[in-house]
Amino acid sequence: MRELKVVNLNLVEYGKSLKLQKIYEEKTLNGKTDFLLLLEHYPVITIGKSGNSLNILFNKEVLKKRGVSVYQTDRGGDVTYHGPGQLIGYPILNLRYYKKDVKWYVKSLEEILIKTLNEYSINAEMIPKLIGVWVEEKKIASIGIRIRKWVTYHGFALNVNNDLTPFSYIIPCGIKDINITSMKEILNKKVNMKKLKEIIVRNLKIHFNIKT
Repeated sequence: MRELKVVNLNLVEYGKSLKLQKIYEEKTLNGKTDFLLLLEHYPVITIGKSGNSLNILFNKEVLKKRGVSVYQTDRGGDVTYHGPGQLIGYPILNLRYYKKDVKWYVKSLEEILIKTLNEYSINAEMIPKLIGVWVEEKKIASIGIRIRKWVTYHGFALNVNNDLTPFSYIIPCGIKDINITSMKEILNKKVNMKKLKEIIVRNLKIHFNIKT
């Protein structure tokens, strides 16, 4: 059975998070411990490996004035936004010890987030043929992953207390007329991020049968 080390960070610049993931990826590949990085990002728009830059509705100069940077990255998926108040989870897991199945892994992340949201009495669900987690057809969480030598990196972004305005700067996930929501918007109150992290860690350990 694998061990899991949770790495709790605060606000992290996106480029730095990529470097951190590479470090932990090597540790996971060559060791007995998997990792879960939990953090928030400074405002950033990221473009996935199969993404289309035309889904960004403003040029970089305008976005820079609004404090938003842009990164081309190697995760799956299209265009998305990250910012303060949004919980980012980067599980660095060696799937050789779980199940070497990409679709199963993505669904696992969706199920963990749904279970977590249910604990807040939020009725979250999957939508067939779409990746992510939804509440009444509004997207509350995005998932974009990359796997190398069966070690996962990148992960999920759950809208918790973040400002949703910057999602209007893009066509999220390349889907027109998509509506975005957050836990704060649904619950009409700010969510305790520390408690939320604890619940996600617990649910992830249970789902992947990782010892505590």
